[in-house]
Amino acid sequence: MKLFKEFKEFAVKGNMMDMAIGIIIGASFNTVISVLVKKILLPPLSLLTNGINLQNKRIVLRDAVTDASGTILSEEVVIGYGVFAEAILDFLIIGFTIFIVVKFMNRLYKKAQDIKDTTVATPKDIELLSQLTELMEEQNKLLRGKESGNA
Repeated sequence: MKLFKEFKEFAVKGNMMDMAIGIIIGASFNTVISVLVKKILLPPLSLLTNGINLQNKRIVLRDAVTDASGTILSEEVVIGYGVFAEAILDFLIIGFTIFIVVKFMNRLYKKAQDIKDTTVATPKDIELLSQLTELMEEQNKLLRGKESGNA
């Protein structure tokens, strides 16, 4: 029963929901980037390189061996460097896209943390901390004034 209670607390705290949402969005993001690379970026690149398709680029180490009837006796052995190049391109585009998204989110976060910036709503806890800081500074000025008057 203790395990069930711990699981319930874990699920209710939102950790599991946050993780599930992140995984779902990540999978969707991966699909979008994959289509972006394969259907939008690679065709013009292929056109610039006289129709070279990266997926077909490979180094054949050993040709396939077939008998007289055409049955394959041993598969060909190849190094598929084109698929690897495409995966690297996917990685670079995904990395750059995530960098841009994180940079945008950090900019919004910094704006939200700035009390004086009214273009973005400041979180309640930041407003309260700012008010507390102002009150403490005011109180310190009053206390310093009393100390200098008594001295």
